[in-house]
Amino acid sequence: MTSVITLLTDYGLEDGYVAACHGVIVGISPESRIIDVSHLVPSGDVRRAAAILAQTIAYLPAGVHIAVVDPGGGSRRAVAVEAGDHVFLGPDNGVLSWAVHASGGAKAAYELVNEDFFRRPVSPTFHGRDVFAPVAAHLAVGRSLAEVGPEIPLERLVSLPAPTSLVREGVVEGEVLSVDRHGNTQLSVGAGDLFTLGVRPGSTLVVWLGRRQIAVPFRETFAAVPPGELVAFADSAGLVALAVNSGDASQRLGLPPGAHVRLSPAPSSG
Repeated sequence: MTSVITLLTDYGLEDGYVAACHGVIVGISPESRIIDVSHLVPSGDVRRAAAILAQTIAYLPAGVHIAVVDPGGGSRRAVAVEAGDHVFLGPDNGVLSWAVHASGGAKAAYELVNEDFFRRPVSPTFHGRDVFAPVAAHLAVGRSLAEVGPEIPLERLVSLPAPTSLVREGVVEGEVLSVDRHGNTQLSVGAGDLFTLGVRPGSTLVVWLGRRQIAVPFRETFAAVPPGELVAFADSAGLVALAVNSGDASQRLGLPPGAHVRLSPAPSSG
């Protein structure tokens, strides 16, 4: 097993939670390289964490990837899922599901119950430190994945509903997939969906928000419009995002994650 271990949590950076996880890993596997994906996921936001991991996994080395965002506070079973050349560790609440899919789908899954892999005593509220971090480290030093616990039928893994995107009759429908710390609003609509409707950078979109509709310029970057102006663009994940140059699109539009959105080309003035 590779020595790369990545961490994605909602622990924040104000306390010592992340450092504790690092310390447990290094104490077992001193040669491990640890990559912090993010620790600023909004508290309990499983969809945001799932989107971050799924959109990042293509750029991460083969390794063990820990994602701990669990509004249930450790009430979900802990699982290991093998997909592609990765092993994903986390609560079985769907947080791993989009990244597993992006990695080619699950090949095998196991429930983490072998306490020989855990740090003792196990805190009921800090499985990141006491369960997932030591399991990842033991895998990194060569322990077998099959040792962590019994195999789980793949169809019993919890999966988040796939983000919606549908093109029909000159309109593409989707949802708000995530909102980043700048208020940029990422949609589940791929830039390719807009291209099929004839929308290119330099043209204008009509964005339908319930009964409201607004015209939004579609540009290559958010800086292509003056400060304070709304813009749509294809982000680094190839998805359509709405942003305000030097502002917060989520607040401006009142679009929380999961909100339904429709996009269409603006009517030609000619």
